[in-house]
Amino acid sequence: MTAKYIVIGSEESPYSVKVRSYFRYKGIPHDWQDRRQAADLFARHARLPLIPLVVTPEDQGIQDSTPIIEAMEAKFPEPSIHPGGPVSPFVSALLEEFGDEWGNKWMFHMRWAREIDQVTVSRRFAADAADIDAAAQGIRERMVPRVWFVGSNAVTAPQIEQSFADMLPLLDAHLAARAYLFGARPSLGDFGLWGQIYEAGRDPTAGALVSGVANVVAWIDRMLKPENLGEFEDWAALEPTLLPILKDQVGGVFLPWDVANAAAIADGADEFDVTLKDMRWTQKPQKYHARSLGVLKAKYAQVAGDPALDAVLAASGCKAYLAA
Repeated sequence: MTAKYIVIGSEESPYSVKVRSYFRYKGIPHDWQDRRQAADLFARHARLPLIPLVVTPEDQGIQDSTPIIEAMEAKFPEPSIHPGGPVSPFVSALLEEFGDEWGNKWMFHMRWAREIDQVTVSRRFAADAADIDAAAQGIRERMVPRVWFVGSNAVTAPQIEQSFADMLPLLDAHLAARAYLFGARPSLGDFGLWGQIYEAGRDPTAGALVSGVANVVAWIDRMLKPENLGEFEDWAALEPTLLPILKDQVGGVFLPWDVANAAAIADGADEFDVTLKDMRWTQKPQKYHARSLGVLKAKYAQVAGDPALDAVLAASGCKAYLAA
């Protein structure tokens, strides 16, 4: 048994770097190990073949980035990643969910949609292989067909890319006046959203878009080793630039898609269609996301009825999807 936590992940995984960023911010003693380096430890503790995996000093394994953070936050509550007030805590959780589930569409689609990204990323993945060319080709052949896992196809590809292009200036405007999403310290929402944009920014096509938004670039760099620079802001200070993100991206595309996906799972459908911003979206349902939506709705049920929060959710178009 070790006195440190062990975080097993990959620099290429948005969920892995999300957890690593959290551990760094909280100052939790830990060792970061690549899954390839920790193959035996991973095999012993992982219930699912997924990263990140955290092994505790008591030799227990924890998987899935959000449960990992929730477990650690209970043990290491200060400095808290949850802003105060009736509105911000749930909005932070909503943005984390948005980053994890919709932001992953941006990152994964753009990473594997074009040849320049396929070649660059597959060679980066294969950097330690004896035969980089052969290994990179194998990775490319395995990963490119998997874009359907995030709903990427000929119909949805333009919408995924437009969503990413729309999000960046909105986020840049919000970060112009603050270090993190909710003020001078990182929140749960920061960790979820940042991991996806950080990874996207490392690749050629998405990286070219990210490089043009200076405040986002500074936030990306800051989140690699986040610091507590002060207090969370009141919702009144955040609303002018954070509400447009909720309205355009969370209520505009993510939650309508999420609810339609869950309905398709419940109906046993092989495929579903939904209109997002007057554009048709069609894909095979994603089972994990239906469960994740259930967790999000349960969180909302605990705070539903607060007039300040419900006013924000109604104004952003989110409330109807969460209350359904």
